[in-house]
Amino acid sequence: MNKSTTDKDFTAFLARDVIELEYSKLSETDRRQIKRLLLDHVGVCRRGVEMPWCLGLRNWAGRYAGSGKSLVFGSAIRTQPNIAALVNASAAHGMELDDTHDSSVSHPGAVVISTALALGVQHTISGADLMASIAAGYETMGRVGRAVGASEIIEFGYHPTALFGGFGAAATAGKLLGLDSAGITSAWGLMLSMAGGSMQFSEDPQGTTVKRLHGGYGAHNGMLAAEFAALGIAGPSRALDGRYGLGSLFGQNPNYGELARGDGDPYEIHRISLKPYPCCRLFHSTIDALRVVTENFTMDTECITKIRIGGPVIMRTQHMLRRPVSVMAAQYSLPFALGASLVIGPETYEAYTEDKFDDKQILGLADKVEAVDDDEMEAAFPEHFGSWVELSMKDGTLRRADVLDSIGTPARPMENDVIENKVVGLLAPLDAKPNKSEIVDALDGFVEEGGPARLVGLFTGIER
Repeated sequence: MNKSTTDKDFTAFLARDVIELEYSKLSETDRRQIKRLLLDHVGVCRRGVEMPWCLGLRNWAGRYAGSGKSLVFGSAIRTQPNIAALVNASAAHGMELDDTHDSSVSHPGAVVISTALALGVQHTISGADLMASIAAGYETMGRVGRAVGASEIIEFGYHPTALFGGFGAAATAGKLLGLDSAGITSAWGLMLSMAGGSMQFSEDPQGTTVKRLHGGYGAHNGMLAAEFAALGIAGPSRALDGRYGLGSLFGQNPNYGELARGDGDPYEIHRISLKPYPCCRLFHSTIDALRVVTENFTMDTECITKIRIGGPVIMRTQHMLRRPVSVMAAQYSLPFALGASLVIGPETYEAYTEDKFDDKQILGLADKVEAVDDDEMEAAFPEHFGSWVELSMKDGTLRRADVLDSIGTPARPMENDVIENKVVGLLAPLDAKPNKSEIVDALDGFVEEGGPARLVGLFTGIER
């Protein structure tokens, strides 16, 4: 195990890249991708803020109403940006439908975009600058996650979104607050002392809501780190690759070279998977494989005697709770997710609500699920969240399908109209909501004067 520091200051390399990442350097393909990420984010955030647990957070934010201009989604509350970002990021991470950066096993959209929009509205920052700052936040979370070793930190009990999110938020906020590269490294140094995020929620049947807050903690703490750095409060300069930096403290075999972007490498925004199914991202290839072997979920489930799953080790070690008693636990349970997908449908959020926890058909199927480690899928993880499904049938036959890349990954991207329909579906149960054309128009005009405020205003209680 090599956890020593490196002669090269890779933290500084990344900070320089963050500062140099300007809107003018983003290609049209880059800009379109950021708008896709924004579209997905505002939909999951607006619906997420209506979840019962998040209504409490929204009420808490109301205590600080009038302290700033930033808006809390689903309300007319204007507050200071760190409060708005905490609530909005938690909401966006709250339905298991926010985007995923696979190789860092993290959810950057909830953290980074919430930070950018909160500061953008507070300081009337241009849409162009916000897009550059969003790209910088994704760049930071992705590269830091790979450098530290995301799959290994999960095995050792840390949640990547919580651990890496604050550094992405600090990069986004630092750019928007006008920090130079030394200021960014100082913000990361301040963030290092706030870094953490336990996976214990995955072992607990009820104390799972904290996982929703991991997005909010990152946005809130990263923004504070950048604001404090802007005040001249100094943090240590090698927060990522120093002797007691993030990689050394939390990683097992950190590879600091991942902090440096190679010539011709795509931005991390292009390494993002969008989620069609409201459950742990790890299960999406499994659900796609299940779709194949059940002929698009039309099979009579009474014919199934066993459901055998092969995939990365963590499917077996962290996701086999068979009797969840909270929504989060249900979404994190491989047996329950497969049973719910077969009985109710894979895209339906209501398949994971409390009234389903005693559903005999779902639980009967959950009891038929067996997970085994697959060496090839383990070797491909986390660059690929692959798995296979094998059904044993009453007539003695076996049905198997292998899926390396699920729907929504860069290898099998969701088209714009599919993302739009996802957002429309999420907003459908709400009384007050924008229509699809309003959302598309606001995204098209995001870089125009007042563009960010116009987009955010569609998803709040502010009259339009």
